[in-house]
This record gives sequence, C-alpha cells and structure tokens, in this order.
Amino acid sequence: MNLWAAPDQPTLEDFGHDVWWIVLVKIVGVFGLLVLMTLFAIVFERKVVARMQQRIGPNRVGPRGYLQSLADGLKLAFKEDIMPALADKPVYFLAPVIAAIPAFLAFSVIPLGPTVSIFGERTPLQLTDAPIGVLVVLACSAMGVYGIVLAGWASGSTYPLLGSLRSAAQMVSYEIAMGLSIVAVFLYAGSMSTSEIVAAQADGNRLDFFGAEFTGPSWFAVLLPVSFVIYVIAVVGETNRAPFDLPEAESELVGGFHTEYSSLKFALFFLAEYINMVTVSALAATLFLGGWRAPWPISIWDGANTGWWPLLWFFLKVVAALFVFIWLRGTLPRLRYDQFMRFGWKVLVPTALVWILVVATMRTVSREADLSTGQIALFVGVPAALLVLAGLLVASRSANRDTRVMAEQASAGAVHATDPEPDVLPPVGARRGGPRRAEGGFPVPPMDLTVPPSPRIRRESGETGATVVGTGRRGTATIEEDGDV
Repeated sequence: MNLWAAPDQPTLEDFGHDVWWIVLVKIVGVFGLLVLMTLFAIVFERKVVARMQQRIGPNRVGPRGYLQSLADGLKLAFKEDIMPALADKPVYFLAPVIAAIPAFLAFSVIPLGPTVSIFGERTPLQLTDAPIGVLVVLACSAMGVYGIVLAGWASGSTYPLLGSLRSAAQMVSYEIAMGLSIVAVFLYAGSMSTSEIVAAQADGNRLDFFGAEFTGPSWFAVLLPVSFVIYVIAVVGETNRAPFDLPEAESELVGGFHTEYSSLKFALFFLAEYINMVTVSALAATLFLGGWRAPWPISIWDGANTGWWPLLWFFLKVVAALFVFIWLRGTLPRLRYDQFMRFGWKVLVPTALVWILVVATMRTVSREADLSTGQIALFVGVPAALLVLAGLLVASRSANRDTRVMAEQASAGAVHATDPEPDVLPPVGARRGGPRRAEGGFPVPPMDLTVPPSPRIRRESGETGATVVGTGRRGTATIEEDGDV
C-alpha cells in the first residue's frame, strides 16, 4: 500500500465546478486566513527576535502579548493620514493598493488540502488551479513591483525615489533566479499546476542502499537540493527581507519607498510585505516540501492525508519557513548593494542554469537506464548537487575578491593619495568635491564642519529683540540681549 497517497487528491478537472456560495466562502476564507497569518507573523517575529537577543519582547497586550500586532494595526488605522504637497495624488493613493492586491491574488492557486466536504458539498481546499498555476504566483509577485516603484516616484521626495529604484532592480534580478530555481521542479513533476506538483510528491521512492531498502516521500527539497537552496535565497531578496532589505534601508534611505506614507497607506505596504512572506513560504511548501501531505513518520497513519488534517501539516510547514525568514533577520547583517546585486547576477543565475542542465541530464538517464527517481537522486543527483554547491561557494567567494583585496591593501597602508582611484573603494585622502575619505576608503564627513545656528532660534530671538551669534559648533549659540552677553 502506498502510504503517501490520498484518496481525495484533487486534479485539474475538479476545479471550476463549485457553486457560487462555495466560491464566496473560499474567497472570504483565504482573505481572513492571510490577515490572521500576517498578525501572527508580526508577533511571531517580535517574539523570536526578542528571544534571540535575550529581550522580553511584547508582553502587555493580550495573553503574553500575542495581541500586540492587532493593537498596532488598530493604531495605524487611527493615525493621521498625511500627503506630501509635491506628491502625485492619484498615483500616491493607488500605489499601496497595487502592492497589496497582487499579494492576496497569488494565494488563490496554493493548495491547502485535499478534497473535503463543506456544508455537504465536495470541493478541494484550494480556491482555483490552472495548468500554469505556478506562473500565476510569479506574475502576481512581478505586479507587486509596480506598487513599490510608483510609491517612490509619486511621493515627490528623494529617498523614496532611490528606494523604489533599488527595489525595481533588486526584485527583477532575484525574480529571475527564483524562476530558474523552479524549472527543475517542472521537469520532475511534468506540470506547472500546483495541485499536480503536490501529487507528484506523493509516491514513495525506493532506495537500495548497500542491500538495505528504504522507502520515503519524494519531496523535491530532497531530490533537488540546489533548486531548494537557490529558491530560499531568491525569495528573501524578492520579499525585501533582511539581509536583503536594501530598498528600505533605514540607515541610508530613512525608510525607503514608503518614507512619505502614514496611516492605512503605510499599513497596506506592511500588509503586502508579510503576505508576500506567507505566499512564498506556502509556495516553498507546495513545490519542495510535499505540500499539504504529512511528513514521515506521521504519514504512516492512514488518516494523516485525509479530511482536514492536511491543513495542519501545511501550516506547520509555512510557519517553519517563516521562522527561517525571522532567523535570517536576527542573525545576518545587511549586505552592501553592489555585493548584493553581484551575488544575484554572477552567482545565483549561473548556478541555476547549470543545475537545470544537470537535472535534464538526470531525467534523460533515468528514462534510458530504467532507474527509479530515488536511485538517480542518490547516485547522480547527490554528487552533482555537491559539485554545484561547491561551485556556488567558490563563486560567491571570488565575486568579492577585488573588494576584499583593496580593503586589505588600504588598511595596510599600501594605497596612497597619489595612486589611481579604484572603482569600488576610493583611496585614502581622495576628495572630489565631496567629503574626505577615511582610512579604508569609506566616505566620512569632514571633521571641521561648521553648522550655523537654527533659523528657528533666530526668529524667536528676533521677536524678543535678542541677537543670536553662531559659534560654528552644532547646537550652540550665544544670545545677546540689550547689548549684554
């Protein structure tokens, strides 16, 4: 008996036949589920990061602080809505809507479970599906870029514009790597339908390892480890999460593309980011972790993949993927922008292309030699995956070699002001109409900078008959009144 098969596995023919009220129930259910997952993800992130940093975290609102994200959402709704004077008002208003709506739409093709009974009607636990279901998710994620770019452009401010341009370059670059990473899944599953990809991971693989026979579920994360690693890295950059949160780098761009937004408009951007996190986590569970099917050894139980139980296994996988996002944020520092883009174009994309050739060769060999998927994965896929991963590490190390060498030379005093200026790190003491360069080539403000007194002090003192004399130091002034100092 196949322990991983489910008698209620949906197929493409099962979609499009639901009555209207079942469709309405599904739409409302998916919407409410995503909002609840957003509230959970926010407080979950704050709790986990607080634990990592040995802090208490939210503990006031609700039992043990678990209603803190709900209180934050209500607070945002009642905040004052401010629109900049130079903003393009129609685009400024539509940008957060354009960012949020595709985030909801992308979840419509994610399978949450098998065919179940809802008020006596048999229906799959999935809103809809199509022969190109995964491409729907990719299209929705691409549409979200427009909301971010338009938000930065319509704000009429410099920092949001820079953040939106960064975001456009970043999301387009890592979208390519994400799309290439799932091509191998299409080759193995033979379909781009999300429900059929879950079904392709249902059959157990038989591995004959030195005379011992082992049967296990054919998760594509095990069969295609390189694709899984590339997908994980790419979706972190796609969702603008740390350490790839360059578009909203508060140390450089104040807040990035949403600097000029407040109240509900800012809440929509916040909502879109966390829903995108949930969506890519759900897509990772669908493509690589067996979807809604129970992991081993829970799958030994005959009823594990029937009824409403698969909904629990699916969301446990989603929460595990969300924990990886939070883990990365609490562990890794932010990358420099040139390193980040170099890693995407010179490491991830070539590695994904080479891995596609390897997977296509594996599939051809398995058909010609009449080998099982497990045997191919063990004797061909694992060595190839190790070689590709080794190449990935070597390429990532060599990609920043020039920058590292220049930094070491500058710190050792080998670079002087008379040497030609490099492309990445300017030499010590170089000055081209801007701030002086510190040791190591990084720009710092001049130490002899004099700041005039605040105009507000001048106005207030002028009204009272006082005179303000600046001393050339920040925040200090001498006030003279009636000729006395």
